[in-house]
Amino acid sequence: VQMVESGGGSVQAGGSLRLSCAASGYGSYSSNCMGWFRYSPTKEREGVATIASDGTAQYADSVKGRFTVSRDNANDTLFLEMNALEPTDTDMYYCAADLGGPKWRCEPRFVKHWNYWGHGTQVTVSS
Repeated sequence: VQMVESGGGSVQAGGSLRLSCAASGYGSYSSNCMGWFRYSPTKEREGVATIASDGTAQYADSVKGRFTVSRDNANDTLFLEMNALEPTDTDMYYCAADLGGPKWRCEPRFVKHWNYWGHGTQVTVSS
């Protein structure tokens, strides 16, 4: 299993970024829940967004209305569109997958319990 994030960078508050995650090495990502979490040593891991195999998306309250998660099942790619970024969004962002996990676990609060994620991409928002 390999998950490679890209698209991070530095922006000013109010700006936008689009993260991508290319997944490989597994039979069918399309039938599994995927999502994003963010983490840095000074903070607790926070599930940001999840998207089920049927496209149902859920978000953490902290990003609701600003972030949009989507997936391209044909290419095993996951996206996170981030708008109206705030300095508090500064963090390392990780793509994750709950391979073989139950549907009830497809929520941001459970992302920290998933077993597969990438190496992360840094997002820095300046005020």
